[in-house]
Amino acid sequence: MLKQYQVKDYNFRLIVYVLVLTMIGISIIGSARESVQSKQVMGMLVGIVAMVIVSLIDYNFILRFHWIIYAFNLILLGLITFNILGSDAGGATRWIEFGPIRFQPSEFSKVCIILFFSWFFAKYHEKVNKLPLLLVAGILIVVPWYMIKEQPALTTSIVAIMIFLSLLFLTGLSYKIIVGVLAVSVPAVSIFLYLILQPDQKILEHYQWLRIMAWLQPDKYAEKAWQQQNSIMAIGSGMLWGKGLNNDNVFSVKNGNFIPEPHTDFIFSVAGEELGFAGCAAILILLLLIVIECIIIGKKAKDLSGRLICGGVAAWIGFQTFFNICVVTGLMPNTGVPLPFVSYGLTSLVSLFIGIGLVLNIGLQPRKYGMGEF
Repeated sequence: MLKQYQVKDYNFRLIVYVLVLTMIGISIIGSARESVQSKQVMGMLVGIVAMVIVSLIDYNFILRFHWIIYAFNLILLGLITFNILGSDAGGATRWIEFGPIRFQPSEFSKVCIILFFSWFFAKYHEKVNKLPLLLVAGILIVVPWYMIKEQPALTTSIVAIMIFLSLLFLTGLSYKIIVGVLAVSVPAVSIFLYLILQPDQKILEHYQWLRIMAWLQPDKYAEKAWQQQNSIMAIGSGMLWGKGLNNDNVFSVKNGNFIPEPHTDFIFSVAGEELGFAGCAAILILLLLIVIECIIIGKKAKDLSGRLICGGVAAWIGFQTFFNICVVTGLMPNTGVPLPFVSYGLTSLVSLFIGIGLVLNIGLQPRKYGMGEF
């Protein structure tokens, strides 16, 4: 379980990137909603402890409990799906509330998905291009994906699928299969989009359909599009250096209440307005550096499961960042997904720190190169 690790193998660079980004996020959260800033600080401290503990536990030891991890994930999601301990907020049941404890299982689910499928694909990597294995893997991911989607948490379910597909690709999925799937998917998606844009469509919930229409026709559906439109204006108004944190300008997105809950999914709009282009660029560069470090550590991992865990965490942070930025800048329909390490959310923050802890442990056990190896 615990091994003798060398300090020189500990990736302090990755830790610095994560801590700096988290502290920037805490500063912006304090400006957007001061009342929750102390909770985010507590989340960071809990996350750091979790990251250190996980980083010192051999990831192969953790992977021994693969089926327990998978079952634990389904149990947590099931408590919401079957409304046993589910807590409603904002029209969605995504939280489990047990006394003073309140957390979001779909965030922990990403860690569980990465761990389980890193073991699964590493064990059966030689059969990854065989139809039976792909069917089994598909069934195994569909169950938690469906539970997440039904909360509803559509974007989170999409992130979960992107993590799964990234792991499948990194395992060595044949390009012939990828091209074949794309050949079928592209026209299928085109037909799907055509169908859901019809006023009498029954595929999506009405509120989901309205969000898409507000994105496509913001003038016609101004009542639904105002949040994204205000976000775009806020980011642009910050110009190069921004208006400064904790400003009292009544026309700012936070003070004028132009964006509800600006400290969560739309935190980047506050960053754009108060820190300007320079601050936004710094946030995105830090996120990029974190993803790159995860990939570098993964390339040096001693086995396939380690490479997959690092790749899964990199995909998680990368895709979630992409979706969040696309939403707040109007490149995608409005849907909720937090900006990694920056948005307010204790479950999201602690889950991300756990993911980084796994990557750090893999970095502590680099591949041993033999004679003639590079």
